[in-house]
Amino acid sequence: MTEIDAKIDALVPAWLTLPDVAERLGVEVTRVRQLVKEGQLIAVRRGENRVLQVPEEFIVDGKVVKGLVGTLTLLKDDGFSDEEMLEWLFTPDPSLPGTPARALGENRGTEVKRRAQALAV
Repeated sequence: MTEIDAKIDALVPAWLTLPDVAERLGVEVTRVRQLVKEGQLIAVRRGENRVLQVPEEFIVDGKVVKGLVGTLTLLKDDGFSDEEMLEWLFTPDPSLPGTPARALGENRGTEVKRRAQALAV
């Protein structure tokens, strides 16, 4: 769990608190905390109260967006920090087009994972 800087915070269009994530996933907040601890979601401290929050685009139709966990694993294996992963996921990539996070939400995970793997080379 990381404190986010203003540059990356500005890249992410919308955020959810952990209770909001739990509600959308239909699970307890403790389960959301476990997902963060296991690296299946990224949560950062934001705002005046430094509340843990998750990018809204990570939750689609009551589930963690398909392909996110595998992409996070690839990026972590490449040595990315949570902040670097967020920056990569929410920075527009003209070859996709759009951001990797948006591409995951549009079920284009194979393209995103291919780009994440290429970062290791």
